[in-house]
Amino acid sequence: MTQILAALFTNVIILLTRMTTAVQAHWIGCGPDPVQRIYYANHASHGDFVLIWTVLPPAYRKKTRPVAGADYWLTGPIRSFVAINIFRSVLIDRQKFQRGSDPISLMSNAIDAGASLILFPEGTRNTTDTLLLPFKSGVYHLARKCPEIELVPVWLANLNRVLPKGEIIPVPLLCTVTFGTPLKLQPDETKIDFLARARKALLSISPEASMENETSK
Repeated sequence: MTQILAALFTNVIILLTRMTTAVQAHWIGCGPDPVQRIYYANHASHGDFVLIWTVLPPAYRKKTRPVAGADYWLTGPIRSFVAINIFRSVLIDRQKFQRGSDPISLMSNAIDAGASLILFPEGTRNTTDTLLLPFKSGVYHLARKCPEIELVPVWLANLNRVLPKGEIIPVPLLCTVTFGTPLKLQPDETKIDFLARARKALLSISPEASMENETSK
């Protein structure tokens, strides 16, 4: 019964996401290739990973797990069912003093089991006027522990306007998911240098960067 409900909810979520956002995927730096990856994206809404998950080919979607906050997704039976049975989320306790498991180990174990991951290096939703918050160090430590896995920057546009913070009912609006060029941690690359390079790669595929490039031509 759980599997039947999960399959039904999956189809409903994908349908509603596409109807609400008319989401378009732009693979500009890579293609939807059948390789294991870490997709890292900007974060402005609880629906961010749903948008990425929706545009992945079905075969890859089944092997891709979002990294999400346990404190949000385990508050209530419906959220828990969605997080665990539909998205198979890697749930991280964001309160350090309450953690029973190391977040990097949880993520690397999922990768070792064959999963790709979706994560948000900012660590929290960006509700400021800043285009992208500084990255937390977790993405560096994960890249260091899984150096063979490529990291793909993913820019999400407009989803924060579809589902603003505190709102339940989405506002229909076109959203885009732009996939950039994969990168890997280089030998002897420092944490500061890697985080700066990964953040720059993500910013480079934002609509604002594209507008600046067009203006400079």
